[in-house]
Amino acid sequence: MMRTFLQRHAPGLDQLLGYQREWWRTDLQAGLSVAAVVLPISIAYAQLAGFSPIIGLYSTVLPMIAYALFGSSRQLIVGPDAATCAMLGATLMPLATPGSDEYQAYAMSLTLITGVLCIVASRFRLGFLADFLSRPILIGLLNGVAITILVGQSGKVLGIALRGSDTISQVLSLIAQLPRLHWPTAMLSAGTFVLFFAIKAVWPRGPAALMALVGAVVATWTLKLTANGVAVVGALPAGLPPWVAPSLPHELFGTLFPAAGALVLITFSSGMLTARSFASKNGYRVDGNQEFFALGISHLASAACQGFAISGSSSRTAVNDAVGGKSPLVSIIAALAILLVMTLFNGVLATLPVAALSAILMAAALSLIDLGGLRELKQFSRREHLIALATVAGVVLFGVMSGILLAVAMALLNFLSQVARPAEQQFGQIDGEGGFYELAHYPEAQAIPGLLIYRFESPLTFFNADYFRRRIEELAAAQHPRWVVIDAISMTKNDITGFHAIDELRRALDKQGIQLVIAGRTAQLIKRMTSAGMPPERTGILYFPSRQATLAAYRQRFGDQPIHDGTPL
Repeated sequence: MMRTFLQRHAPGLDQLLGYQREWWRTDLQAGLSVAAVVLPISIAYAQLAGFSPIIGLYSTVLPMIAYALFGSSRQLIVGPDAATCAMLGATLMPLATPGSDEYQAYAMSLTLITGVLCIVASRFRLGFLADFLSRPILIGLLNGVAITILVGQSGKVLGIALRGSDTISQVLSLIAQLPRLHWPTAMLSAGTFVLFFAIKAVWPRGPAALMALVGAVVATWTLKLTANGVAVVGALPAGLPPWVAPSLPHELFGTLFPAAGALVLITFSSGMLTARSFASKNGYRVDGNQEFFALGISHLASAACQGFAISGSSSRTAVNDAVGGKSPLVSIIAALAILLVMTLFNGVLATLPVAALSAILMAAALSLIDLGGLRELKQFSRREHLIALATVAGVVLFGVMSGILLAVAMALLNFLSQVARPAEQQFGQIDGEGGFYELAHYPEAQAIPGLLIYRFESPLTFFNADYFRRRIEELAAAQHPRWVVIDAISMTKNDITGFHAIDELRRALDKQGIQLVIAGRTAQLIKRMTSAGMPPERTGILYFPSRQATLAAYRQRFGDQPIHDGTPL
């Protein structure tokens, strides 16, 4: 009984209770490798979100342990993420001064709301919400976030204080101040870049960020760069900082709740994409609703230690998988290793150069740029390519939140336009062949004399019903059939407006002496039409279970009788 409960509500804990000893060695190696990657990235992402570097570590340790216990993925590593940190900064910086108690209080409220919404989404089984962030939106979002990070951090790697809160203002400020860049800072940043990418080239799965930062610390100390104006992180608090209570003024409801909803959508979508990919590779499945719950608990854990919103990370999960991590114990080992570093090497963290952290952040942003994905979309669909480009432009010009809303709005409009004016097919037959063939796709197929067989590739609803009726009336006027046959196989979940459109079409065809016939879904449609007050005995619509049955009934009635003068008999 208890095992069943754990499998349902805490699958990670259930797996740990059944832990296999032969996994220990690879899990230990994977945990230490993940910690080496997570440590510098968490510090850098905290800087991106407007927090003290130590807050990035607070946002890593407890959420990783929470996810390890409640998540359904054996490999996924959670923690600070570029997109979520960019969203946090874009949401909170207009509300309070970064680093202030007020900023921290709003961040905790936003994280708590995000966690609660994730748990509510799990309770109501809303895993399908991830589908709202389609591939074009995700590609556009990551490219847009990468550009904003590159621009926003460019000042720090060059020793320039950029002016303006939006990307365009920062670009203009960067251009204006380039002649006054701080050369020691710029050279340290360049060295960090070179070392990072050199390590990645030689050791693709190695802790390149950690090694590059160690090199930056050594260079700063050896060359006494702090005396030449190179900024370092500075003293970090030991243990947890003084408690700051969450704050949620009623006038900020309209800002923080929509932002939390967007964070839920993004963290869940990106996390599920990563979790599914590695689950498929390793031969198991993840539960979307359980992932919602695990992310919710992880956000609450982050808020409990005054951290910020987190997400699943593809790069850190890839490190885990590459080293051979088998179980959620990897996350727990990594979290404990980070906690040990925070406790014993606090002074070393204080010597990290700010420019080197920004260089690592920019290197991570470059990995988000997906030009290949944009090219793939362009080749596949002009509309989806446009949605991706609009997402990039929206994120860069208006901010992450506004860019996402613009992209989702465009995607919904694209979907509605496809449903309002869906694809349609007319069917005929090929001499000597059985079955029915689309006239548009098979040039050798011919329409059956006296029959107009038509399929509307969408449910029939209030925003396409009139188009459906008018389209069939136009075809009937041009072809003069005896019977108009609606292939209803794709017409699921029609609404009352759709059924009235069918009845109006029937009356219009009656005036021309044309019989309306519905093929497929007969039991379902007769029941729904009858409940709408349009039973077969009143409407005179003929129903057949398939197109083949319709054709057999038509030939039994008319045989080979010709159609005279272009009008039906």
